[in-house]
Amino acid sequence: MDIVTDGPVLVLSGDFDARSTWEVRNALRDRLVGPGSGQGQDLVVDLTNVTFIDATATRVLAYASREAALSGNHVTLRGCGPAVRRMLHLSRLMRFVDVERAAATA
Repeated sequence: MDIVTDGPVLVLSGDFDARSTWEVRNALRDRLVGPGSGQGQDLVVDLTNVTFIDATATRVLAYASREAALSGNHVTLRGCGPAVRRMLHLSRLMRFVDVERAAATA
């Protein structure tokens, strides 16, 4: 799992599974409750290059969404491909997190 921070965007690449959840959780936590975080700082998690996601990973996303809400902030998921969307639906997390809609192509 590669994690790159680009301003308020956390870009994830690779397999998001039990082996990478601790690393991703720490990166999310640093962005949400670390130095420089605070009221009004929203976070976008870009999952465009995530090739696989499992139930453990959805729990990390749920944690991030909850932590953000507790501090008055917001987490949005961007670039959710079919596999990611399927897991979000299966875990029922789709009801609780905001997923950025893909821009319509002409």
